[in-house]
Amino acid sequence: MKKIRAAVVGYGNIGRYTIEALEAASDFEIAGVVRRNAADVPAELANYKVVSSLKDLENVDVAILATPTRKVEEHALEALSLGINTVDSFDIHTKIPALRATLSAAAQKAGKACIISAGWDPGTDSMVRAIVEACAPKGITYTNFGPGMSMGHSVAVKAIEGVEDALSMTIPTGQGVHRRMVYVQVKPGFDFEKIAAAVKADPYFASDETHVFEVESVDALKDMGHGVNLIRKGVSGKTQNQNFRFMMSINNPALTGQILVSAARAVLRQRPGCYTMIEIPPVDLLPGDRENWVSHIV
Repeated sequence: MKKIRAAVVGYGNIGRYTIEALEAASDFEIAGVVRRNAADVPAELANYKVVSSLKDLENVDVAILATPTRKVEEHALEALSLGINTVDSFDIHTKIPALRATLSAAAQKAGKACIISAGWDPGTDSMVRAIVEACAPKGITYTNFGPGMSMGHSVAVKAIEGVEDALSMTIPTGQGVHRRMVYVQVKPGFDFEKIAAAVKADPYFASDETHVFEVESVDALKDMGHGVNLIRKGVSGKTQNQNFRFMMSINNPALTGQILVSAARAVLRQRPGCYTMIEIPPVDLLPGDRENWVSHIV
């Protein structure tokens, strides 16, 4: 069986775990890794081609965009223009429809497909929300995150001028409401109060109660563990008090990397266009023959 050739664009936390997930998947091979500094090749990438542009890789079936969310559109458009399918873990919920519209037009023009927001939330949690809403069409769903490190929020803080390093912790307060605890390591000569104000004004944080603290070392605080407790209480037909609960406790970037690889498999099974995870048949995320999975899972 011909293996899927995947390129990984970006080599931060998500990129590293994506490489591990690809190495563990028998139906994939790594076409190469795209980094801003292609001359910086850590020991674990010694066996792979490391380049500064997708243009320098050959026969790429899918580009896995392990980049900051705000760089996803730029990299996806570049990949599609090269005739390469894409998947990403874009995580700003309110901006997903606009990104889907933009990339859908580009993907259809290129005759390729992309799956956006293919992390665990948005992503697989979105699929769970769709399922429990189908089970109880009338009702309320609460998604409670954490406690744990939010990678997207942490990356957003790191992009603020004067920030040396940052950690954003998500603390659930119940009923889908969250508190953001942000720890910032400030570069010499920069004003912490200005940085704190910029954090609170950022769209990632503007909707939540946010507390910002200056610390000497962010690295001393980091733990990549995270989790979710998703609850729906609703009505099936005319029957009240139907309760559904989905819980998990996970390593954040490891799960994100694995879902990206599963989505990279699924994207090759879609018609040209742009899709979110709720639009993807779950069986398409799994390796091998569909009939075997029907026999095994159903």
